[in-house]
Amino acid sequence: MLKRYVIIVAAGKGSRMQAPVPKQFLRLAGKPVLLHSILAFHQFDPMAKIILVLPGDQLQQWEKLVKEFDVLIPCEITGGGDTRFESVKNGLALIPENENAIVAIHDAVRPLVAQKTISASFKAAERYGNAVPAIPLNDSIRQIESSRSVAVDRSKYCLIQTPQCFEVGLLKKAYAQEYKFTFTDDAGVIEALGEQIHLVDGNPDNFKLTTPTDLVLAEAILKMRSQFVPDVSGGTHP
Repeated sequence: MLKRYVIIVAAGKGSRMQAPVPKQFLRLAGKPVLLHSILAFHQFDPMAKIILVLPGDQLQQWEKLVKEFDVLIPCEITGGGDTRFESVKNGLALIPENENAIVAIHDAVRPLVAQKTISASFKAAERYGNAVPAIPLNDSIRQIESSRSVAVDRSKYCLIQTPQCFEVGLLKKAYAQEYKFTFTDDAGVIEALGEQIHLVDGNPDNFKLTTPTDLVLAEAILKMRSQFVPDVSGGTHP
């Protein structure tokens, strides 16, 4: 089996959350948001190597969390950049050049990612070289054209999630490119090489925490999950 790396990108500021600390450090069901994401991948594969990309001014905050929550899951830490592209590139630099591995890149503020989504993404990437989770649109959408809007067929569009998984050599080649403002996710960086992106089923709960309402919704979902699925996590470490 190929080695597995997970780059968890937690370098954003999250200004729309209107909180005194970056949203990845906010409490969700008693634990910081980013710990939920770390635990999800550790539960999937305890042997996967986790790389955590943090804001440069929040490294001490992480050390405090490690002590407060007794985090025993090994994480290699690096600082983020001014853009997501730079942050991922910093994390990728910690992976040896000649590794035969699949790398998953996940937004720390998607703490409700399902084990099924993680598994599908890794398996498809092992087969095709890349895999990106997606879900269909439920709402009608319109395209803005100058001063008017036009209805479009929503079946031709989907919402993209993380983890986005790639063969490490392909990923390093992609991130050797010059940055473009259109690089909003890793799939876009890979696609710029001319690669075809392979989609897998995501999970609707795997949304990105952006506003205070998202945090309330995530809390409710975790509470609902706990009523139907026994808590086998044992905290933030095995």
